[in-house]
Amino acid sequence: MKKVERINTMMRYINNRAHFTISEIMREFNISRSTAIRDIREIEAMGMPLVSEVGRDGGYFVMNNSVLPTVRFTDNEIKALFIAFMATKNKQLPYLKSRQSLAEKLLGLISENQQDDLVLLNQILLFEGTNPNNPDLLDLSDLPHPMLEKLIQILLLDSYLLITIKEEKVIKSFPIYLLHLYHEKGLWLIDGFDLKNKKRKVFLVDNLTDVKPNPAKKRASRKEILEKLSKQEEAINLVLELGPKAIAQFKKYHPLKVSISYTNPYQTTAILETFINVNNSEELTEITNWLLFLGGDIKVREVPKEVLEVLQERLCLFCP
Repeated sequence: MKKVERINTMMRYINNRAHFTISEIMREFNISRSTAIRDIREIEAMGMPLVSEVGRDGGYFVMNNSVLPTVRFTDNEIKALFIAFMATKNKQLPYLKSRQSLAEKLLGLISENQQDDLVLLNQILLFEGTNPNNPDLLDLSDLPHPMLEKLIQILLLDSYLLITIKEEKVIKSFPIYLLHLYHEKGLWLIDGFDLKNKKRKVFLVDNLTDVKPNPAKKRASRKEILEKLSKQEEAINLVLELGPKAIAQFKKYHPLKVSISYTNPYQTTAILETFINVNNSEELTEITNWLLFLGGDIKVREVPKEVLEVLQERLCLFCP
């Protein structure tokens, strides 16, 4: 941990305690006694009113009615924050309005030279999936579905939900246990366990009309739900070896249920193992399109014949 980082973290650590000792600081931050004393003196010089106590059990405490000094960011920390803002423009993220006010506040805290650096970075950096015709760092667009923030707020309190979905003019309610909320191909999706039908199901957030905590008093525990899911898992029928180019493509996009295991410390080769439901035409189409997206830097160890048939049909479209 760099010194500026350590000092900022230490100030928050101290401010949240009624009393602390040098030994506690040494253990918490894994530093020597002399370094701990220098850091505490530096924190005092920055304006935090510390009072020392003498004696065998002596230590320090923060004077009453004190406030935590302003957090200071390094140049690199400021650049990291704004590059993150730039990289996530047009991603349909929740709390975009709050993110915009945060960016404005941070701009007000930094020097003119730092602001000039950010303007230059904004001009020269272009991220995949962003709009080059939208150059304003604070001009955030593509607001997500209005139900998304409500969903997240409820999730912070309870993962057992009662959701109402409208699909093809039909409204249905589902009691679910939410496993993941994820963003894929420009859409927000709910990966949940349907508590009524006892199976995993994916719901489109754009189809949500209402969400609230599940009022049912008797609930299956998370452990019971995960045990049911593990029993429902099908045998692996797709096994691939990925090279560096295929791994790069995988990082750009991959279906939620698919993951890879790296086979060397440099993360340039990997194994992909998953189950493909060949009886689900939608899943079959999606996985074959995705395999073509991965490119030629793959070796097939195992693949369902149905997947090969669809791949051959796709490739024949380009035959003369």
